[in-house]
Amino acid sequence: MAIVFQTVVSIVALIVTLGVLVTIHEFGHYWVARRCKVKVLRFSIGFGRAIKTWRGKDGVEFVIAPIPLGGYVKMLGQEDTRVAQSNEVADEEKHVSFASKSPSQRALIAVAGPAANFLLAVLVFWILNLAYGQSGIAPVISGLEDGSVAVLAGLREGDEILSVDGKNTSTWQQVNMRMLSRLGETGELLLTVSRFPAAEALTLELPINSWMAQDTEPDPLSELGISSLKIPPIIGGVIEGEPAHISGLRAGDTVLSVNGVEIESWTHWVREIRSNPELEIVVIVQRNGAEVLLRLLPKANREAGAEVYGTIGAYAQEISLAQLVPEEMQRKIAFGPISAILPALEETRDKSLFVLSSIKKMIIGLISVKNINGPITIAQVAGETAAYGLEVYLGFLALLSISLGVLNLLPIPVLDGGQILFCFIELIIRRPVPEKVQAWSLQLGLLIISSIMVLAIYNDFNRFL
Repeated sequence: MAIVFQTVVSIVALIVTLGVLVTIHEFGHYWVARRCKVKVLRFSIGFGRAIKTWRGKDGVEFVIAPIPLGGYVKMLGQEDTRVAQSNEVADEEKHVSFASKSPSQRALIAVAGPAANFLLAVLVFWILNLAYGQSGIAPVISGLEDGSVAVLAGLREGDEILSVDGKNTSTWQQVNMRMLSRLGETGELLLTVSRFPAAEALTLELPINSWMAQDTEPDPLSELGISSLKIPPIIGGVIEGEPAHISGLRAGDTVLSVNGVEIESWTHWVREIRSNPELEIVVIVQRNGAEVLLRLLPKANREAGAEVYGTIGAYAQEISLAQLVPEEMQRKIAFGPISAILPALEETRDKSLFVLSSIKKMIIGLISVKNINGPITIAQVAGETAAYGLEVYLGFLALLSISLGVLNLLPIPVLDGGQILFCFIELIIRRPVPEKVQAWSLQLGLLIISSIMVLAIYNDFNRFL
């Protein structure tokens, strides 16, 4: 029953999320087209047979269709932009056809969709800043794994990370984002730290080599052997039918040791599970004041091209930030209506550059194409973030909106970026791109997009099988 409920939540969250993003995107095209005096024939959200249709005062047919994986704005004369005047358009309406507009106007209409997605992200981040402010935890290292990259580079417990590659960091979230921007790269990761009690600033070099290139869920801190928080190893719940449930592990159990090794934190516990796929381990937990011995057999997670690791189907007990971190380590910034604008713009810019960089790295092979997600993964994440609360869900919505904006600006025919490219070429050569070139490019674009969609769905099924 719980699985059915979660599935329904995920589907509803997917429909709402994509519905909002597609509507905003297509409204950008629609709004600018109207300002450029182009007659809009249809505004459709979704694909397939229409569920609901109606006409606006200006004659535009508005359509809601059942498949929420896209939408479109149909404009008069849009099918033929190779000549200024299309024979399919009546003489009295040629001046309001898409084909009759200048290349710069057509490019402006094309770029309006992605621009609307970026504006939505800015608006969401502004609302989040205004309502919740920015909060986080000071990036002070609470633990280091023996023999790890971080230890060998000279990091110590108690060090506070002031910057990553010269970019200032005041919270662990910022540290993670700066590190994730180096995904798939080889070289040195530069960390500037403040060391207590002298408070001296030291710059340390941490070597990276094709860093986490094959990871589908990269965790830079764990990869370096750094612990940001010591979350107690208390079981919050187990999934029925998984190894944790079969072995007798229960919610509320505190993990004391694994194979005689004392467990210090939830991170330590996860590390022991991951390093023992299909190997029986002896676990001692504290339950109702007594110690209980359990034998646990983690199952192996085998992702193509990735290292095999163990999983058991258990999650940590939820603990408030105040219980984990002393007040002096918590950082919170409040914003007013004006002061919230700049950080919203900066966050949209930073995440846009991150998405663009990730796409580039996938194209040149620095990171795995397994990171491309399809509708199943998006539905799951949308459902999970909706369950976590409005703040988390809105953050996910903004990130997805940015991703949609960046992807649509790629110079691939059938995408907005391809249309912008054709308009730019037309401005340079002072004539439309030849019909054969457009037709060939369109077929190539469809092949590229179809291949990406097939790969995304394949990745989705691999994650859930």
